[in-house]
Amino acid sequence: MACTRASLSAMLLQEHRHRQKGYAMKVGLVGFSGSGSTTIFNTLTGLQAEVGPHGRKGKANLGVIDVPDSRVDTLAQLYTPPKRKVFAKIEFIDLIGPSEANTGSALSAEAITLMRDVDALVHVVRAFVNPALAGEADPARDLKAFEDELILSDLVQIDKRLEKLEKDRSPEHARERDALKRCQEHLVSGRPLRQLTLTPDVLTLVAGFCFLSQKPMLALLNTAKTVPVEAVDPKFVEATAAQKIDWMILSGQEEMEITQLDAETQLEFLKDLGLREPARDRFIRAAYKTLDLISFLTVGKDECRAWPIKRGTTARQAAGKVHSDMERGFIRAEVIAFEEFIKLGSEAHAREAGKLRLEGKDYLVRDGDMIHFRFNV
Repeated sequence: MACTRASLSAMLLQEHRHRQKGYAMKVGLVGFSGSGSTTIFNTLTGLQAEVGPHGRKGKANLGVIDVPDSRVDTLAQLYTPPKRKVFAKIEFIDLIGPSEANTGSALSAEAITLMRDVDALVHVVRAFVNPALAGEADPARDLKAFEDELILSDLVQIDKRLEKLEKDRSPEHARERDALKRCQEHLVSGRPLRQLTLTPDVLTLVAGFCFLSQKPMLALLNTAKTVPVEAVDPKFVEATAAQKIDWMILSGQEEMEITQLDAETQLEFLKDLGLREPARDRFIRAAYKTLDLISFLTVGKDECRAWPIKRGTTARQAAGKVHSDMERGFIRAEVIAFEEFIKLGSEAHAREAGKLRLEGKDYLVRDGDMIHFRFNV
């Protein structure tokens, strides 16, 4: 099931240098000053970026992690052996957020620019006492205040564009004007664009604006110590429901310290805290749910690889995640479910059993599909 073109490895290297969204999920970690976003960054990446108000020296922190996938490990053992295993990746950017929620401080222009380039936002919400900050932690307040920052940023962007379009009343801009005015009305009502239902053609029309309030968002409640979900402030839970965003709870400081221990000791500490898996694994699962991601697999003598895609992606679109030439010259996809492949033991046995299917361009890829793309350009 390896791709048949000899030049594919060079093509993939070129595509890696020009990151495709189907390959690595780019996540922006951001929160009000003192929320502990850098501690969360260290917990998830295993890095040791300096924490505190002067830790970043005005710069964002960057890190990349692999998404564990036992299917890739299993396939790598069955092939003889591949030159490499390639897991799906998450790229983290730890952004510099605004000052405390009650100070009226806004997101910086630099932060806004960086946030526009991410696939999803993770709002790190403080739920612990920080002596450096005035006032008590108020997760529900901070959640709403940060959402207001995103809405305001989008409104400013739309106002500037509409001002230009009003001077150019040409018919070819009519659809764009209508789409932006609809977005504007929704934002003015205090609701983020992720709550606005738009048709696929309108989504395509506004995609280039990279609106911040339209991005999937996960609220990460950062607590001083590990606490059960039942102990979370009901007001915070209600606020996430009102804003239609997913949330998770994590004690950044505790779990950052755990990541610095050896693997066996880590498991012991996690067990003592009542946790079955490390913070990174829990976060990946929550992030995949927020983005509605699945992974398809490609295998062969050169590599075994997992590719994250949006649920509902067609076979032709999935081919484009591997390389644009595959999408352009798509012929068909040879597909077998990972579970069927393992049960039958080989591609040849799967073919004999009729489990290796030929699918067309509109086939909706499923999680765990092993795919060989046939294409010609």
